[in-house]
Amino acid sequence: MVWNGDKLLLGKRIKYGNAYAWQFPGGHLEFGETVAQCAEREVAEEAGISVRNIVQCGYTNDVFINTDKHYVTLFVSCDYDGGEVTVMEPDKCESWRWFSPDNLPEPLFLPIRNFLKQYPDLHVLRYGPDTQAALHI
Repeated sequence: MVWNGDKLLLGKRIKYGNAYAWQFPGGHLEFGETVAQCAEREVAEEAGISVRNIVQCGYTNDVFINTDKHYVTLFVSCDYDGGEVTVMEPDKCESWRWFSPDNLPEPLFLPIRNFLKQYPDLHVLRYGPDTQAALHI
């Protein structure tokens, strides 16, 4: 999750079964890479921007029935640091836009839908899962 103030960056994913879905920047870990390094690299590769303050937030167990795929998706929260948001992989993503977490677009990518079942209020993850305790929420 890339935050710019109180907005989150989501991309309109071109291929999601036979339709599209909105997603956070993301991808697969490369050999020997940390979760934070992966997040930083994937955001740059997909959206052309840099991020800072990367904090791990949790995971989901995602089964894509239509494609016989099973992923464990790791979520991080981070801050926009600089650069112009750009579609870097037009074969995978049509556009990037900033959204309020209270008004996310539909349809959402399966891992995000599953993550929202655990954390329906993304505001509490603005600075990681320990934010609730730190803010006494």
